[in-house]
Amino acid sequence: MTQSTNRSSDGFPAVAATPDLRTTLGRFASGVVIVASRCEGRPVGLSVQSFASLSLDPALVSLSVSVTSTTWPSIVETGRFCASILAADQGGICRRFATSGADKFAGVAHTPGPLTGCPRIDGALAWVECGIAEVHRTGDHWLVVADVLGVEIEGDADLPLLFYRGEFASLRPAALTCSQPGRP
Repeated sequence: MTQSTNRSSDGFPAVAATPDLRTTLGRFASGVVIVASRCEGRPVGLSVQSFASLSLDPALVSLSVSVTSTTWPSIVETGRFCASILAADQGGICRRFATSGADKFAGVAHTPGPLTGCPRIDGALAWVECGIAEVHRTGDHWLVVADVLGVEIEGDADLPLLFYRGEFASLRPAALTCSQPGRP
């Protein structure tokens, strides 16, 4: 496990955490996943907004989890998890898994992943089964690198759940506004 500093590589101090920083970074829309595992025979999980493809070869994903999470230690102990990529209508599930101390899986339909046995949330757009490869403490979060063990897509009719400016948002096709050929 490594720890980061608050300085850039060229020695400039990093920006301090401020409301402006949160507001600025909130302008970046992201998808939402439920990261889940089984610990001591029971399902455990949490909502994660910072989940991304890291490498295609080898297949790796990254995510970050608050160091104050009470669920993460149980997941990291197992060494594996399944990330369920939530659909637009699963905001309630996301909220449930963002809370602490409740039975997050009560009333939430899920099935075991075929490779890891980790819970997969029913109705999700896709699932990514992973093995934890590296965990680094970076500021107030754990930066996690995981090997992708397997993937499955449910279908392509649904839209993803997005988080934007501190709330859930939906995706809509962008209108073509460029009239010049060959320009995106």
